[in-house]
Amino acid sequence: MSECTHVPEFPRAEPVPLSETCLECLAVGSHPVQLRLCLQCGHVGCCDSSPYRHATGHFKETGHPVMRSFEPGTSWRWCFVDEVLV
Repeated sequence: MSECTHVPEFPRAEPVPLSETCLECLAVGSHPVQLRLCLQCGHVGCCDSSPYRHATGHFKETGHPVMRSFEPGTSWRWCFVDEVLV
């Protein structure tokens, strides 16, 4: 894993998740494959293995750079800007 330039910008406490699942998937009748949590605002979106890739879409719409896995037992983080695990 590598550091990215965005890690120092994170709030010290993680944001509260805005939902327990990908609400965009629910709205279109799709099933999220795996969930990701935006570490800037708490948005929960589906991963790139899901048909609609809502976590990536959230990054493209907001510019929020880092998300983490929102799956039980995992704790990795991904920076979309630097394209590295952090």
